[in-house]
Amino acid sequence: MSKTIVMPKLGLTMKEGKLTKWHKKEGDEVKEGDILFDVETNKLSNEVEVKESGILRKVIIDEGEVVPCLEPVAIIADKDEDISAILAEIEGKKEGQDKEEKREVVEEKTDNNKEIKTKRLIASPAAKRIAKEKGIDISEVVGTGPNGRITIKDVENYETLKTKAPKSTPMARKVAKDFGIDLNDIDKQDRINKQDVYDLYREQELVSSIEPKEKAVPMSTMRKVIGDRMYESWQTSPVVNYNIRVDMTNLKKLKKELKNKVKLTYTDFLIKIVSKTLLEFPLLNCSIDGDDIITRNYVNMGVAVAIEEGLIVPVVKYAHSKGLKEISYEVRSLADKAKNNELTNSDIDGGTFTITNLGMFGIESFAPIINQPEVGILGVNAIVDTPMVENKEIVIKPLMNLSLTADHRAVDGAVAAKFMAKLKEYLENPGMLLL
Repeated sequence: MSKTIVMPKLGLTMKEGKLTKWHKKEGDEVKEGDILFDVETNKLSNEVEVKESGILRKVIIDEGEVVPCLEPVAIIADKDEDISAILAEIEGKKEGQDKEEKREVVEEKTDNNKEIKTKRLIASPAAKRIAKEKGIDISEVVGTGPNGRITIKDVENYETLKTKAPKSTPMARKVAKDFGIDLNDIDKQDRINKQDVYDLYREQELVSSIEPKEKAVPMSTMRKVIGDRMYESWQTSPVVNYNIRVDMTNLKKLKKELKNKVKLTYTDFLIKIVSKTLLEFPLLNCSIDGDDIITRNYVNMGVAVAIEEGLIVPVVKYAHSKGLKEISYEVRSLADKAKNNELTNSDIDGGTFTITNLGMFGIESFAPIINQPEVGILGVNAIVDTPMVENKEIVIKPLMNLSLTADHRAVDGAVAAKFMAKLKEYLENPGMLLL
């Protein structure tokens, strides 16, 4: 019995997946439970198992291709089973999709007949309109916009850009001729002089000696997901940034006192203290669903982790109810899983607030972007020994800036300011949390 294998939908937000590796090839026997292929999605890599036994008769999607969820990727059937009907149905759907794509048709004359070639032209609607009005074949215009996009300026400059003689001094024309410089390559509104020609010549010589090269590297699925999420967040949330400076003297002392019992990081302390503070300010721990504000009596703390491919945010579930030792162990475990590409969807789902720490890189202030659908994210910066006045004397204190980004739809400035003030109070006097 033939079976069409499709790109699985591994989460509610998943729309497409990148098939990164086939573990079987056409003609191989597969058994239920075998790993058939790997899918990269939602910043994670997932192994897809075979649910039925048979022969991998047809591989439809090559490694590296991005496929919408539930689209066919392979066919499993018996060795001699006729799968032509299934293949025809799949091909028919593809042809239907291709016909819907808009393409520009360009006619090119050959010696014997007229050859019709189809190619994509990227041009703005205004550029197309002006080209039509001027009787210009837009397929002959060289685009200077992003990805070769043809702009209005490209159309207007067509035919005249190279033929129009620029204004220049006699000496400039002589030097240009000696050096083999085209005066049209010099972009200048005023009359071109010999110095302009010398400058262009030196630039061309420099380019020739350097031989500059550019390399286009396709974004990984993870990088595209990060880009899409950040763009979505930027478009969704009207944000305000808040910064406050915290004296870390007492927390630094506490960390040192506990060193012999458990190895804790400042991130561990922050997860615990921020989680407790969020319970007092539920609007910082909420999310927005349409016209509803969803508040919570628990905190799932996201902790941004940098890996080679980008940034991922595993979640410490119910962080407010866990001790420092348990938080520390869980953070290290999640970070190790992230670096070894072993995180599951459960590890990264359900966050209600996020902490991102750039302090170890010496950063003293930054404005992080909210991890949707949360309404707040806290940036943690470097601890810097700073001179300050205390009791009319200059003393050196370990100070740290905290940078909050909050969604103004749910969090007003006064609420954010009170939250930051309370967080500062707890960080400077961590013993208060024991009361």
